[in-house]
Amino acid sequence: MKYSMKKIFSSLQLYLYLILFVSLLGTFMVFEHQLSFKKIDNLRYQKDIVLSLTDLDISDKDLALIEFNGKSNMLYQEIDKLKTFYKYDFTDRFILDNEDEYMQDIQKLSKLINTFNQIAQKYYTDLHQNKAASKSKEELQKALLQVTEHIDNMLLKNITYNEEKFNLIKNVVIIIFILILLATIYYRSVLRSLYNDIESLLEVEKSRKSHEFFTQEADAISLRMKRKHVEHKNPEMIDQITGINNYKGLLNSYAHKKDLKGSNFTAVAVLEIDNFSKSNRAFTHDMIQSILRKVAYTISLHELPVDIIARTDYNQFTLVFSRPSKEQAFKDIEAIRESIAELKFNIPGKGSTQITVTGGFIIKPSNTSLEEAIKKAKEILIYAKTMGKNRILQNRDMAQREL
Repeated sequence: MKYSMKKIFSSLQLYLYLILFVSLLGTFMVFEHQLSFKKIDNLRYQKDIVLSLTDLDISDKDLALIEFNGKSNMLYQEIDKLKTFYKYDFTDRFILDNEDEYMQDIQKLSKLINTFNQIAQKYYTDLHQNKAASKSKEELQKALLQVTEHIDNMLLKNITYNEEKFNLIKNVVIIIFILILLATIYYRSVLRSLYNDIESLLEVEKSRKSHEFFTQEADAISLRMKRKHVEHKNPEMIDQITGINNYKGLLNSYAHKKDLKGSNFTAVAVLEIDNFSKSNRAFTHDMIQSILRKVAYTISLHELPVDIIARTDYNQFTLVFSRPSKEQAFKDIEAIRESIAELKFNIPGKGSTQITVTGGFIIKPSNTSLEEAIKKAKEILIYAKTMGKNRILQNRDMAQREL
């Protein structure tokens, strides 16, 4: 079974999207890992603040009370930060399903800290008012113990959550690595086979006697190339003087190549050698053949594999080019005209003679046959000859004439 290049590149596109997704997943995991550290740092910081609130410098009671109020407010802010951090911990919330438990722990921590702050505030207020605070001190130590124990418990749970998360990530990474490894090996083999198809079509390795094509498209191109090779061996389709297609060969080649143009534009041009006709034989028989062969060779230098060139009359050449744009097609026909104009022939008794061509150019509509397009190009050629020589006119020039 032969593979389709279209399907290969479509699946390769999905593979590249998979790589992109894995990269984004890795970035997300790094972000979550960083959040886990922030949660741990946040809990430790809260613990340090709580401990510091039981050991304020009470030599200046007013300053101690102000410092207490500031730090107690910081505890509430840190709890809000902890909630924010957890909001973006999607693995814990939606995959490991730890959200309810963790939010209950945060809620309990908030209540314990609220209780601790009330007791601590009573303790420092009693000190400020010079009241006995021994009972408040005991209650403060008890509240401190409850808060620190709960924070330690949350830190241990966080370690457990991280361990569960690590095991999950480890399994996912192993699976993704195996998938990417297998896909990489597969696509390496497929792309190598695809390159071998292209290499065979280009005949890079001339010693290769036969090649079994891996892709449908390469196999189809190969068959068409073989048919083309057979066509060129048929003397009925070859102009005997120039060695390129005659009119019959032109039509036959177009029938085989028209499906290869894809979305390109098909340009048809008819070029006629100036001052060179059956009724105006200004050169010898050998010189005529030499000029025709030289012009045909010059045109063939611009020919692409999907193009067709033919000598379709005594002094006329018909070109069927396939190009991505109309402008590019006309530009290439103009380049051929300029190349031919550079040809010089030494004629005995006449010196150096320049050979030029005049032509008609048209973009073939999709609903028009090749014969009709050639006929239209010849009409433009006839008009171009009335305007002078060594020029290429196109359909819009005819429209300007009518205006």
